[in-house]
Amino acid sequence: MRTLRPQLASLLLLGMALAQRQVTVQEGPLYRTEGSHVTLWCKVSGYQGPAEQNFQWSIYLPSAPEREVQIVSTVDPSFPYAIYTQRVRSRGIFVERLQGDAVLLHITELQDRDAGQYECHTPNTDERYFGSYSAKMDLVVIPDSLRVTAIPQTLNKVEHDSLELKCEVSKSTAQHSHVSIAWYRQRGSEAPVEIISLSRDFVLRAGSAYAQRQATGDVRLDKVGETTSKLTIYNLHPSDQGEFYCEAAEWIQDPDDSWYAMTRKRSQGAIVNVQATDKEFSVRLETEKRMYIVGEPVEFRCILEAQNVPDRYFSISWAFNSSLIASLGPNAVPVLNNEFAQREALGQLKVAKESDNVFVLKIYRLRLEDSGKYNCRVTEREKTVTGDFIDKESKRPKNIPITVMPLKAGFAVTAISRTPGVTYNESFDLQCIIKPHYPSWVPVSVTWRFQPAGSTEFHDLVTFTRDGGVQWGDRAAAFRTRTAIEKAESSNNVRLSISRASDTEAGKYQCVAELWRKNYNSSWTRLADRTSNLLEIRVLRPVTKLQVSKSKRSITLVENRPIPLNCSVKSQTSPDSHFAVLWYVHKPSDADGKLILKTTHSSAFEYGTYAEEEGLRGRLQFERSASGGLFSLTVQRAEVRDSGSYYCHVEEWLLSPNHAWYKLAEEVSGRTEVTVKQPDNRLQVNQTHRNITVLENEWVTLQCLVKNRTSPSSQLVVEWSVWRPGRAEKEVVAWLSRQGTLHYGEPAALGDLRSRLHLESPAPGLFLLSIQNSTVRDSGNYGCRVEEWLLDPSDRWYKRAEDLSGLITLTVKQPDPTLQVDTATANLTVQEKESFPLDCSILSRSSPESHFAVTWYNLRAKEAGDHAEGEEEEEEEEREAVLSVGPDAIFSPEAGRWEGRLRFQRLSAVLFRLTVLQAGGADTGNYSCRVEEWLADPNGIWYRLAEEESGTVAVHVQDAGSTLQSVICSNDALFYFVFFYPFPIFGILIITILLVRFKSRNSSKNSEGKNGVPLLWIKEPHLNYSPTCLEPPVLSIHPGTMD
Repeated sequence: MRTLRPQLASLLLLGMALAQRQVTVQEGPLYRTEGSHVTLWCKVSGYQGPAEQNFQWSIYLPSAPEREVQIVSTVDPSFPYAIYTQRVRSRGIFVERLQGDAVLLHITELQDRDAGQYECHTPNTDERYFGSYSAKMDLVVIPDSLRVTAIPQTLNKVEHDSLELKCEVSKSTAQHSHVSIAWYRQRGSEAPVEIISLSRDFVLRAGSAYAQRQATGDVRLDKVGETTSKLTIYNLHPSDQGEFYCEAAEWIQDPDDSWYAMTRKRSQGAIVNVQATDKEFSVRLETEKRMYIVGEPVEFRCILEAQNVPDRYFSISWAFNSSLIASLGPNAVPVLNNEFAQREALGQLKVAKESDNVFVLKIYRLRLEDSGKYNCRVTEREKTVTGDFIDKESKRPKNIPITVMPLKAGFAVTAISRTPGVTYNESFDLQCIIKPHYPSWVPVSVTWRFQPAGSTEFHDLVTFTRDGGVQWGDRAAAFRTRTAIEKAESSNNVRLSISRASDTEAGKYQCVAELWRKNYNSSWTRLADRTSNLLEIRVLRPVTKLQVSKSKRSITLVENRPIPLNCSVKSQTSPDSHFAVLWYVHKPSDADGKLILKTTHSSAFEYGTYAEEEGLRGRLQFERSASGGLFSLTVQRAEVRDSGSYYCHVEEWLLSPNHAWYKLAEEVSGRTEVTVKQPDNRLQVNQTHRNITVLENEWVTLQCLVKNRTSPSSQLVVEWSVWRPGRAEKEVVAWLSRQGTLHYGEPAALGDLRSRLHLESPAPGLFLLSIQNSTVRDSGNYGCRVEEWLLDPSDRWYKRAEDLSGLITLTVKQPDPTLQVDTATANLTVQEKESFPLDCSILSRSSPESHFAVTWYNLRAKEAGDHAEGEEEEEEEEREAVLSVGPDAIFSPEAGRWEGRLRFQRLSAVLFRLTVLQAGGADTGNYSCRVEEWLADPNGIWYRLAEEESGTVAVHVQDAGSTLQSVICSNDALFYFVFFYPFPIFGILIITILLVRFKSRNSSKNSEGKNGVPLLWIKEPHLNYSPTCLEPPVLSIHPGTMD
């Protein structure tokens, strides 16, 4: 068992290989000489289709090895390129078909440009491409360097002399090659006779005519130099005379180890004459038979046997019943007597010299009176010095008597057939038998007549004419390529053979025979005619064996997957059957099936109405298996609407003998129920609920995670919505379309949120919604809704699934207030007219971005007025705003007694100071500051976050009484009069004094200035101003100014 397994595997591999097309070309490289006739063979095996395959030959030249140049094709006359067109048309290059799948490429005269790589290609006739369809080989063209020379001469020899002839053979081929040499003798137009040869393998052989003499040493071939060989013939015979020449061939070994003669050449000839020494001769007379029928031809042959006949002179005479018919002299010109001369002129008789020793008398049509004795006489003649001939010896053979019998005109004709009923593509024979049997030379014509089935009229099919020709009737075109007509040698049987029978050959046949006689004036006389019986031939179509699989099956698949449909032919009538397959689909809403696709028996495609209406053309794929019995239809990218019941309708077609296809049978297959459904919904969005709390102005990111989806190629629509507190309906914030386009919700609902939204997808299935600079109004429950869209096979998008995420509760709150103001209390005593500071210190704030509004208050005690009797006096505090500075640094107007006496300073971001100038007794009281902390929301709107009040500062202003200083300082006019007016008056006075003194000394300035000393040095007195007041008289502070 173990030993059988490798054998079985080998057989399986062999079967696979046999089913594969294989193109084989003659193995290269081949070396061939320029000018020679070259053949290259190519064959194909393992193919399907017709037995007669087509072949195409191309060449790849060394100058352009990648470019194909087309040479010749067996199927396309326009195949050759221009450089080969003329050679192909003139048959300089042609393809010889050896059989249906093998050819020979002939190049009759090889040129140097024919060198290159040759490719043999076979066009595909298979059901599918499998195997090799072309093969290549290299052809190398080399110069023809073979040279064969001999001395041309004429030699006259006598019988038994010796003969020596020399031949020089040389070559200069670079490739390794061998040379063969042979000597030949030729007489006139006779075929050359081989004398002796030296083969390429250095084997010496003699021709059949000289083998015995070579064995006895009378014929030799010797090599007498590097390139010269010598032929020697001892003991010459008269039959040796003729033209002697040598022929040489140069051989090269091909890659398949066979030897090929690249070129053959012959030398010039040497004429050798051999004079015989024997003058004896003999004569004999021959003919085929002795009994003949009128009109039959007869030939008499007078054969002369002598040596050296061409160098001798003979005359011939023919006699009938001892009467001279004709004579031929040494010049071979016949001379006939009167009666036979007339018959010779009419072409009924011929006297001729067939060769040097054979003379012929031929009568083409015998008559009754030609019965008798025939003979020939041969006389040798000698030519004298004067050129005249004298008779010498004369000889004649025995007489030959012949008998000519008359021709009988009575005969009968019968038509028979062994196969009156045949099937398509079978052959049948019809025989027309004529009795009695006439010889072949008897002129009988036979005509076959035909009456087609269903017709009442006969017409001539073919005629075997009286002179042996074949003449077809006008309506026999369909018969000619498939009909053979044969006439037996005895003329009694004319056979009509018809191959590949079809409907057109069905009908009735009969034959008509006519007996003719040719007259002396070349006219014809019909002696008799006979008509045969009718012979009916029935041609039946073959019995169908078509069977299609009836099995049923069900297929359920997801859309966009292929729908495989099979149609199996289980049996067929003929291996050459072709099938037309019609594919149908039946849906519950339809009464009948609708045609999807039809593939004709010639493999043409026709789309049905259903394929056109439903747009199936681009989704259909039809295949046929290599075995030919399985047909497959695949509907690519299935849609839901493709669901239905599918089946095939098979038609079996056969090729009639008239090369016309006919439908033999048809059958319907079982049904395949196909259900196409959409993909299962696998969309899943994260359902986790989350809470997010952020402060105002922070960036918050909301996440929507698609955990699973139906298809990786699906497209998603993501919609974000928010449910705000106090609102029942959700508001669409934004959504991302399938194409990745961002859309926003209603502008009225979003407000400024739209400009603060940012949507991104950093990873597949992850969608982030970011809110920049969040505000309290952004608080709410956020969620995303995801739609999954799929692309159907018609390239239309549809929504397959939808899912909601878990809610994200977003809480945006303002910062917790951490405002803290210094609440420590303090006591401050100042003198009247002095200034006192009131500091407002912020110990902590809620945000570095906070702004502050600061207000200083004066709380002073006041005495209540008279009340109703019995009520006690009570003391109350009166709160008065001194100065307010807003968060935008806008000051409130000064009112009342504070006008012009306030100075505001911001010593740091958290320290504010208010200085009260010119304190008076009314300023005594408790002072405090109230601080408001303001923040801006993301929209830039300021709001009050917190407020705090500082501790109180108790200020007591002491009354200092009236002093000179206080009086002066309290009066502006008196202040300027005392401290400012005296200075300009004093300056004017000094200038005046100086001018007067300058003018009085003008006369003496020359003498005083001779030594370069200045006339006058004036030193401006130094004024030291020391005001007696502590403060400037007036300091006014106005809203909007800060020190």
